[in-house]
Amino acid sequence: MRRRTLLGLLAAASAAAPARAQNAPRRIAPSRIAFANLTDSPAPGLEGLGFSGADVRASFEFAARRLPVEMIYFDNAGDPARAVANADAAIAARADLLIEYSADPDANAEIARRMQAAGIPVLALVHPVPGAPLYGPDNREAGRIAGRALGAFARDNWPDEKVLGVLIGDLADPTEAVNERARGIAEGAHESLPGLDFAPLDTGGQPVRADAMLTRFLLARRDSRMLVATLDDVAAIYARNAVELNRRQSDVVIASQGLDPHIHGGMNEKKEIDANNRGSVVLGSVAYFMDRYGYDVLPIALRMLAGQTVPPVTRTQHVLVGAANIFKIYPPFDIN
Repeated sequence: MRRRTLLGLLAAASAAAPARAQNAPRRIAPSRIAFANLTDSPAPGLEGLGFSGADVRASFEFAARRLPVEMIYFDNAGDPARAVANADAAIAARADLLIEYSADPDANAEIARRMQAAGIPVLALVHPVPGAPLYGPDNREAGRIAGRALGAFARDNWPDEKVLGVLIGDLADPTEAVNERARGIAEGAHESLPGLDFAPLDTGGQPVRADAMLTRFLLARRDSRMLVATLDDVAAIYARNAVELNRRQSDVVIASQGLDPHIHGGMNEKKEIDANNRGSVVLGSVAYFMDRYGYDVLPIALRMLAGQTVPPVTRTQHVLVGAANIFKIYPPFDIN
């Protein structure tokens, strides 16, 4: 009797094993996502700001570590023909989705055509790809944020005083992004100071020129308060030098665009935007978070692969960052 009971139990266990195997959770293969970067170069200057293509790629590498994705990386090297070739390589690699960062409209149209023929969805980064959802900055609003901050500062601190506006940057840059930022700065400042004009100081793509150019402007206008808007953080730092050397700290404030590591990061003793540097003439810099793109973009890609509807356009949540909130946005361990 005991023998039959043991044999029966073994048979029952054997019969139940396949059922348990069928009910066990199946391991889901990670999604294969291709990222074609505008460039992997470590040189700053991406989109007229102080970030580099290497910063953008690193953000995807870090973000992918905690997501069920297998990444395939391509470097477009700023070359439209190479961007199209990389799209073909993504198709050959059987990518489930392509994140495309290419600035050339013709190349993007061709990439869209080839990916559609291959049945592979595309998510565009910064620059549109026909038929694809887009993630990128809101350059006009980023400009408005800086302009509003400058105008509000003058209204609250310099009422009934003569105030001049100064716009410093690569003003000859023909790209829409730079022009939108400049227009937004004026619009934001006019909310508080409707009659304010901005004197243009064109650095010609060399931010170091902001020092000498602003110095000449300061010497010619000793009787005015000044609101200085720069289109990049490096120009803001050199403009700050001019203000300090000419001892105009009491009547000049600066707001910048980018919030890249030039102005808040590194191990140097004096970070221009730092919780311990509240006396800086740099009021703040509008954050673009290009070094965090991967954390924002990959979740959108995963929702697309899950069949969910995503917005046609998702914009970066820009914010003005100064001494009071820098550690909330970039904690010290992040910076260092």
